[in-house]
Amino acid sequence: MVAIETAIGVGWVVFWIYWLLAATGAKRSTAGRRRRPPGIGIVVVVFIAARLLGGGSGTTNDDLALGLLGAAVFASGLLLAVWARIHLGGNWGMPMSQKDEPELVTDGPYRFVRHPIYTGILLGMVGTGLAISLWWLIACVVIGAYFVYSARVEEQNLIRTFPRQYPIYRARTKMLIPFVL
Repeated sequence: MVAIETAIGVGWVVFWIYWLLAATGAKRSTAGRRRRPPGIGIVVVVFIAARLLGGGSGTTNDDLALGLLGAAVFASGLLLAVWARIHLGGNWGMPMSQKDEPELVTDGPYRFVRHPIYTGILLGMVGTGLAISLWWLIACVVIGAYFVYSARVEEQNLIRTFPRQYPIYRARTKMLIPFVL
C-alpha cells in the first residue's frame, strides 16, 4: 500500500506542477473579475486537513484491490483533467475567470461534460480516497461544492458571452457527470 500511496502522492505533485506550467500559455483574463471566494486557499486547506486526518485509525485503506481500484480512478481523473486542459488551450483560466477573446469549446472531453477539468480533479480525489484514506472523500465533498459554485458562476458568464450557442450546448451536455448531472 505504501507504493500506491507514494505513486498517488507523486502523481498529484506532477499534476500540479504541469498545471502551473501550462497556465503560462493561457489568454489574458478580463480585468475586474474578482468576485469569488479564495478557491486556491480552500483547496490547500482541505488537502492539508485530509492528509493530516488520513492517518487516523479505521480510515486508512489496507485492501490491495481497493487500493488498485482507487489508483485507477485517480489516474483516470487526472488524465481527464489534463486532456480537457490541453483541449481548452489558451481559453483555460482560474475558476470563474473571463478571458479576452473567448471561444466556446464544445468538443473533445467537452462533448461529454461541460466542466471536465472539475470532473477529472474530483475523480482524482475520489480515487485518492479509495486508495489511501476515506478522509479524502470528505475533502472531495468540500472541493466538489466549490466546483459546483464555480461552474454555476462560469455558466452565467458563458450565457452572457454566447447567448445563442451556450444554451444549446448546455441543454445537450451535463455539467459534471455524463448522462446524470
